[in-house]
Amino acid sequence: MRDFQEQFGQRNKDGSGYHFSNVRSGLIVALLSIGTLMGALIGGPIADRIGRKWSIFAWCLVLHVGLIVQMTAPHPKWYQIVVGRWIAGLGVGALSLLVPMYQGESAPRQIRGALISTYQLFITLGIFVANCINFGTEDRDNTGSWRIPMGISFLWVLILGFGIIFFPESPRYDYRNGKIEQAKRTMTKLYGVSDNHRIVAEELAEIKVKHDEEMLHAATTRYIDMFTGPRMAYRIALGVTLQMLQQLTGANYFFYYGTVIFKSTGINNSFVTQIILGGVNFGSTFLGLYIVEHYGRRKSLIYGAAWMFVCFMIFASVGHFSLDLQTPENTPHSGKALIVFACLFILGFATTWGPIVWTIIAELYPSRYRSNAMALATASNWFWNFLLGFFTPFIVGDIDFRYGYIFAGCLFLAAGTVYFFVMEGQGRTLEEVDTMYITHVVPWKSSEWIAPPPEQLVTTERLVRGDAAGTGPDLEASESARRKETAPGPTADHTE
Repeated sequence: MRDFQEQFGQRNKDGSGYHFSNVRSGLIVALLSIGTLMGALIGGPIADRIGRKWSIFAWCLVLHVGLIVQMTAPHPKWYQIVVGRWIAGLGVGALSLLVPMYQGESAPRQIRGALISTYQLFITLGIFVANCINFGTEDRDNTGSWRIPMGISFLWVLILGFGIIFFPESPRYDYRNGKIEQAKRTMTKLYGVSDNHRIVAEELAEIKVKHDEEMLHAATTRYIDMFTGPRMAYRIALGVTLQMLQQLTGANYFFYYGTVIFKSTGINNSFVTQIILGGVNFGSTFLGLYIVEHYGRRKSLIYGAAWMFVCFMIFASVGHFSLDLQTPENTPHSGKALIVFACLFILGFATTWGPIVWTIIAELYPSRYRSNAMALATASNWFWNFLLGFFTPFIVGDIDFRYGYIFAGCLFLAAGTVYFFVMEGQGRTLEEVDTMYITHVVPWKSSEWIAPPPEQLVTTERLVRGDAAGTGPDLEASESARRKETAPGPTADHTE
């Protein structure tokens, strides 16, 4: 966008135009991520105080302020753009925590994975629409070329902030705050069943067990207890690692710097390529909604990582060994191959690691620690988002397309992490997922685990309380069953 460069860029030494230095472009891109990291960390405690619903509303207001600061930035105050992006980042970070949390606490178990994945679906829609708008405004010779896209962003935030007013509070939050009948009515409405239906009664029973145990120990709960709770250090480390690995898949390498990447291949209008990538990203996410509930979390993430690994190996090899970086017009077929494998990579990301990691994070933690633990995991995502956003221009400048080999190595690590550490949450309540982690169900056999009745679930709250209810027959029976389940034998199956 020529006007944005003239307003906030630096003049070329030969006076022929304007450009952004690596430092300035890195700050403009990456300061949003610093804000998101901070917003994610403080969004959890606030949500515990005022609720998920009204927290979403409040953070939409913060995001609006950030957009206004950016849209009103005068020439040549590029640092106002940076500050505005940081403020907007506070809202984006908090909302990136609260929206999946709200979905996870409200959704019926049968569609929870698909519903949480719609969070990623609408992120991809936003990326695609933004690319289309940028393409439509790039040739404008006034501030409308960049203020119009920002103004349209204002509209989406307004829809979310205004729309959430008409949604119910999370039933689990209502129950924990004494609004039991309201929680029941909300679940009845969301499940589409009568108020005396068996499914509602069973989930309310599980919520009640955990809530009653939590209340016995609520007065002594401290932030540090989140790390010492039953297998909580393990789960926090897992959540932080998964969100880190989602960034290290390399998807934002294309989304943040795609126009720069494909200009180096000789493509005249790289905004068109961004529209193509955004369209593939958005369309593929619909397939991801199907995959998460029909093939499970574990298989989808492992196969998705393998797919993206292959794509990045080919992308990096073609870009480094085949493409003529000095005069890319001499190697048009290499440029086309890069676009093809970039699209194939986006297909793999949008159907697996894009939406499903958010689903796992929303399922990973018990209600006692959920908001703060999810905040740490989400902050990890934005922290690595910042690192990649800021350092990518410098790294690409030094090693060009070989950067893809680094992402390929991270994808290999990602597949192993999921195989050895992540439980399968498909079709299970949040309380059952909690039980699988604290009873040490073997991850690669977790899809075969049979849950006990709600009153026999080994819960985080029982173990935190440390009384007979948590260390007596229920726990012993569960541990005995687990040992039998995982004991080696001639007929044992090792299935994924």
